[in-house]
Amino acid sequence: MWKFLGILVYAYTIYDVVTSKFANSNDRLIWILIVLLVPLLGTVLWFAIGRNKRL
Repeated sequence: MWKFLGILVYAYTIYDVVTSKFANSNDRLIWILIVLLVPLLGTVLWFAIGRNKRL
């Protein structure tokens, strides 16, 4: 149950990063790399600070 929930949150994070509007495409690429390379920390960072940096 917890694994499924974790995978769902991770998948939503990737979807949210990909569909977000950024000032430039480099920001999107950096966030995608962060989320993919460091899944738990990347997800936490995205929801803590990344979502506020979008346009």
